[in-house]
Amino acid sequence: MKSLLGSWPFWALLSAAFAALTAIFAKVGIANVNSDFATFIRTIVILCALGAILVGTGQWQPFGSVSGRTYVFLVLSGLATGGSWICYFRALKLGEASRVAPVDKLSVVLVAIFGVVFLGERLSPANWLGVAFIATGAVLVAYRG
Repeated sequence: MKSLLGSWPFWALLSAAFAALTAIFAKVGIANVNSDFATFIRTIVILCALGAILVGTGQWQPFGSVSGRTYVFLVLSGLATGGSWICYFRALKLGEASRVAPVDKLSVVLVAIFGVVFLGERLSPANWLGVAFIATGAVLVAYRG
């Protein structure tokens, strides 16, 4: 069990499952509310839940223990997350969850490209083929012909 909890594939698959539930719950939840207000409510829930987890597990850190550079990139990440959530909820309000979610997952393709360009990561030909399949699959799932 310990090796499973220390395994990135376990947490990545769990993340995917929660992301799928997010799309379904959000689509139902935003039916009679503005998508930006729905994002606000979701953010409050996440903030409270994560705060409770940090306190409950003893992982809370003093704010002064974090470097300025770390704060800059965490703030930028937070702004990007907020932008993503606002756009995602607006797309869900306007479209079908089964079409919105695959397009949103094109972020996987963008992460691969950005990782290579900005972080110096290397992808093998097989990795690039997988990226191409993800992109093609997302477009095909979202397409209504």
